Amino acid sequence: MSKYEPLGEFLKSQRADRVPMSFAEIERVTRTKLPASAKYRAWWSNNSFNSVMTKIWLEAGFESEQVDMAGRKLVFRRVKTLSESKSAVRGSSTDKAIHPLAGLLKDVTRVAPGFDLTKPADPDWGAK
Repeated sequence: MSKYEPLGEFLKSQRADRVPMSFAEIERVTRTKLPASAKYRAWWSNNSFNSVMTKIWLEAGFESEQVDMAGRKLVFRRVKTLSESKSAVRGSSTDKAIHPLAGLLKDVTRVAPGFDLTKPADPDWGAK
């Protein structure tokens, strides 16, 4: 069990979609001091490989946003239900072997009816 698990439990128990917290409140919930690296904005990113604590809030269905380093506070925003978020976090037990960019351009590109994708775009290319 991670020392940051209480933060995940706290976030899961919240009814609001946005949970503002100060760094001090996070320390009170987890009953531990934040690491020295928490003074860098990158530590608060939503990259699941970033830190154990990041994985905890992602698994709880939240992402960090509005990180105010000077004010030592941020907002956790609900992004998914608990079951959806568990499958989205890399390395979780339900992780699927799908590339994260799969489907990125779905429904973005359209091919005109009758257009032949196998036909060379410039038939004279390379001819001299």
